[in-house]
Amino acid sequence: MIAETEKSIKFIATYSRVSTSHQEEQQTIQNQLNALKEFAEKNNYTIVENYIDDGWSGDILARPALDKLRNDAKNKIWEAVLIYDPDRLARRYSYQELVMDELQEAGIEIIFITIPAPKNSEEKILHGVRGLFAEYERAKIAERFRLGKIRKAKEGHIMTTKPLYGYNYIPKQGNTHGYYEINPEEARVVKMIFSWMANDGMTLRAIIKKLQQLGIKPRYSKKGVWNTSTLTTMLRHRAYIGEAHWGSSYAVVPEKPLKHEKYRRIKKTSRRMRPREEWIIIPVPSILEPKLFEKASRQLKSNFALCNRNKRNEYLLAGKIECICGRKRGGEGYYNKPNLYYRCTDRTLNFPLPAKCEEGGINARVADELVWEKVAGLMSSKELLTEQVNRWLNSKQTKAKSAFVDVEALKKEVVKLNEQVERYNKGYGAGIFSLEQLKDYIDPLRERTDGLKLQIATATSEANQTRLETPNKSEVEAFAAKAKKTLHNLKFETKRAIILNTVEKIIASKEHLRVIGYLPLNVSLCYEGRNCGSAQCREIDAVQSPHQKSGGYSQLSFLHDRTERRDRSRAR
Repeated sequence: MIAETEKSIKFIATYSRVSTSHQEEQQTIQNQLNALKEFAEKNNYTIVENYIDDGWSGDILARPALDKLRNDAKNKIWEAVLIYDPDRLARRYSYQELVMDELQEAGIEIIFITIPAPKNSEEKILHGVRGLFAEYERAKIAERFRLGKIRKAKEGHIMTTKPLYGYNYIPKQGNTHGYYEINPEEARVVKMIFSWMANDGMTLRAIIKKLQQLGIKPRYSKKGVWNTSTLTTMLRHRAYIGEAHWGSSYAVVPEKPLKHEKYRRIKKTSRRMRPREEWIIIPVPSILEPKLFEKASRQLKSNFALCNRNKRNEYLLAGKIECICGRKRGGEGYYNKPNLYYRCTDRTLNFPLPAKCEEGGINARVADELVWEKVAGLMSSKELLTEQVNRWLNSKQTKAKSAFVDVEALKKEVVKLNEQVERYNKGYGAGIFSLEQLKDYIDPLRERTDGLKLQIATATSEANQTRLETPNKSEVEAFAAKAKKTLHNLKFETKRAIILNTVEKIIASKEHLRVIGYLPLNVSLCYEGRNCGSAQCREIDAVQSPHQKSGGYSQLSFLHDRTERRDRSRAR
């Protein structure tokens, strides 16, 4: 319907809006502009300016072009605003009324192409009823759309356009819904990442550095480098053990936004997690064994818990000590006061409800001293060191044989890529395509070939490093003697690094401390003022902790074999 307009109007502005990139791709902005221009020419209007909001939702009132239009209306540089339909102005009826009232108070007439603008109170009421019904219908459509997605998820549909790393997404074809298919090359990288985290205890940044050295790039990255947030998401995603999910979170307006912007295309930019029992699980092909996934998850959680933070007091066993109820024990005490305690976190986690655990606090100074004395004593034992050298070397060789990097498979892939390059060269020789086309075909293949060759060389080098020379009896005795003398004169930071490397957890009650961890094996033991080169300090293997720092007296690294010790503490 063509709106009735005043013939005296000559100069007008136009306003158009689309809310999604999909609408932009369909050129709905240009369609709106064409309709507005045609209407203006038919009614002898002169368009002074076009106000366009590309990709802005009608549920948001703060839009750049709309704000500029509202400000320009006060300057009277045009007499009316031409809009295709009221829902282009705003989706909400209340927003439409607010802007229309503001423009009319400034003496600006509103003209819609699809319906006439309200002229009196009766037309205004009818316009309001129409707006309310339209808003209600949009809410119904949104709800039907949400229920439809839930139904598809429960039927096993994978609703995504960008698949998880390690998978290819096969879109819906006929009656077969979209599904995941394992990408062999990316799946191999996924296995390596989880192995580095679970078996080698590497940090996220260490994994990123390793991937960069191997020339392995992420799927989506302008810089071609991995990000810690990407790896964190991967290491937590249960799709790798066959349990993809949908509906794990929902969008919310951020309570404390990182950026305070005047114009925001999307209001709900934060996510809030739903309880796990509300997730919809979608079966997909698994890449990992559940044991490896769970081990990597525990290591990731441990890395976050044990990362360096500003602390008021020094707690040697922080992050490692637990209560017999299963909860962690946290350090508690006043700044620079002598009495510090490890208390069960149950009372904090259950607040404001009463605590379920009745265990009391443990004197932190006493517990720290007891555990450190025991760890230092174990590290000073030449018998235990000799036993650990032999045991660790056997486990290292076994691990090398079962490594995820299959060199033979990589070599076969290189052969296939070289064969593809040769076929393209023959096609160019036969005149099927030009030299520029040949480069476009073979450059990506050569890049992949170079990356695979680098991975083969790295895997071969690492395999050769497992053949290590074991220290003789005199060297073990010399190390044990130096350790016995040195370990009792270390700074707190160095002691803390050793505890993080050797102790897995400590189960503590008022009666005893149960220490579960690893007996240390020498990598290097260097003294202040001494050259720490390989000639002076024999290196067996370097398994560096992400939290380990060099102290003023020595630098230690450790290998792993579990043992359990129980000591009685003077707890309070």
